[in-house]
Amino acid sequence: MSNLTQELASFAVDTKYDDLPVSVVHEAKFLLLDSIGCALAAITTDKGKMSLALAGRLGGPPESSIIGMAGEVSCSSAALANGELIGTLDFDALLAGGHATPYVIPPSLAVAENIGASGKDLILATSLGYEISARLAGALQQLEGGFEGPKLEKFSFGERNGQAFFNFGAAAGAGKLLKLDRDKMLNALGIAGHLCQVLTQVRYTFSPHRYLNKYGAPGWQNTGAITAVLLAEMGYIGDTTVLDPELGFWKFCGYGGWHPDKITEGLGKTWTFTRVRYKGYPVCGMLHTALDCLYSITDRNNLMPEDIESIKAFCHPTVEFPAFTNREVVNIVDAQFNPAYIFAVAAHRVRIGVEWQDLDTMTNPKILEFGKRITCQAYPQFGKQRQKDPTTDLSRVEVVAKGKTFTEERTHPKGTSGTDVQMTDEELVEKFRHNASRILTQDKIENAVNSLLNLEKLTNISELMKQITL
Repeated sequence: MSNLTQELASFAVDTKYDDLPVSVVHEAKFLLLDSIGCALAAITTDKGKMSLALAGRLGGPPESSIIGMAGEVSCSSAALANGELIGTLDFDALLAGGHATPYVIPPSLAVAENIGASGKDLILATSLGYEISARLAGALQQLEGGFEGPKLEKFSFGERNGQAFFNFGAAAGAGKLLKLDRDKMLNALGIAGHLCQVLTQVRYTFSPHRYLNKYGAPGWQNTGAITAVLLAEMGYIGDTTVLDPELGFWKFCGYGGWHPDKITEGLGKTWTFTRVRYKGYPVCGMLHTALDCLYSITDRNNLMPEDIESIKAFCHPTVEFPAFTNREVVNIVDAQFNPAYIFAVAAHRVRIGVEWQDLDTMTNPKILEFGKRITCQAYPQFGKQRQKDPTTDLSRVEVVAKGKTFTEERTHPKGTSGTDVQMTDEELVEKFRHNASRILTQDKIENAVNSLLNLEKLTNISELMKQITL
């Protein structure tokens, strides 16, 4: 049997920028744009401030920047803070098996700045990190569980879910920037497989109270990727057969299944990570299609909050699990997973962005009271639709207002690539501008947009970092 770790290492070492399809380059640049914007928006939240304070306390030699801040810290501390910031608002794109961006981008960004890499170097490292992550996600097939019963009406959540596999992609991207040879890249991946977090996603989904690290701590795991690469560069020997089928990564990490053929099929020829869902709202993705429905109804019929008697949303069956059914609004994660609060904020037309997680919004008595008019439950036909189309997030919303019942149903949320509701480049740029608006000057925002959209032309990433820091 082939050594999967060796094949991934060879893929990372051998792939060159010129091997990247135009579509891959485009997606990598916009994922960087979107992720950096999410990090900038998160700085004003309590969780963001804690991440910044911790990175400052850990400090280290002045090697890399924290997005939106002045000064430099070690590569490891920068990757920690930037990973936490990108994931703070739950506004980052979904791809490669989940919330890949807080895990994949920060190690490469930190190393790229430290060594003075070019824009092409960063695009290549980011693309490799995403692709390796996506292929491992496919091999593990572990994130959502499945539907059971003759009518596919019962949803069974996978019991072994988590973000540990992203550490391979993170290490591959950072290792590529450091120009690790094949043996050192192999060792870096072997070490990275041992320096990752445990599988906590299911724990979060069924917890009675929501906590800030949700289903993982990307910043903490990023320090493992950085450590793995730096150790390998010095000659540290790692577990070079870490992806072995019997007692390898999937087994010792605790995943429930392993389909290794998904990793190498078309590797280097077919790129799979470009199936991206960019987020239009700073909340859990399970609620996005329903939010699209709600906005369509209220905008089309000019409904004000005082006009609305009730809102009933039908979504993915996970909305009936504890992470969604708890109606408290104490911290920003509550504001990301509590449907009653989220739909109330949307009905009140609070500007979409970090404003949804501002303390003034979370404590607004009108919004909290309005939440009592809202219910959210599983869409009965969701399983059958998902069997027909694995990309669907079928949702329906019913709004009772002005003596009438308004109904809307949609299959995909805005932002889903490959559909007629995918976000345009212009919409993603506008999202970035708004996310950056509390931290950067207007000039810096426009310069950052220009640098990111023309990233392949930059000779040194420091040119970009000047625009996204203070």
